[in-house]
Amino acid sequence: MSNSRALPLLDPDVQPCCPPLNERPLTAEEAVRTAAMFKALGDPVRLRLFSAVASHEGGEACVCDISDVGVSQPTVSHHLKKLKDAGLLASERRGTWVYYRVEPSVLAAMGQLLTSAAR
Repeated sequence: MSNSRALPLLDPDVQPCCPPLNERPLTAEEAVRTAAMFKALGDPVRLRLFSAVASHEGGEACVCDISDVGVSQPTVSHHLKKLKDAGLLASERRGTWVYYRVEPSVLAAMGQLLTSAAR
């Protein structure tokens, strides 16, 4: 059984972070927001954590389920915080554990930014 699922790329309710790259130059504010998202994903550990959350069954994962990425638990927490601060993840505390989920609207906006530019 596969845990992969398609994430929405062109949700009509999504306000993209910025226009497709080939539409017009980014404003300074759009560039800052977009760079923060890509910077957060630019670290291999963060990218693995993001992928672990995105591919986890049900679309969310407890920190206890995704912490096996070759770094200490405090470092995992630091990287998850960076992903959350960049707006890529949302979290919810349930008892002693924190559950993370990917923000689909952000993924959709990033996907629209890149796929429109690739056409």
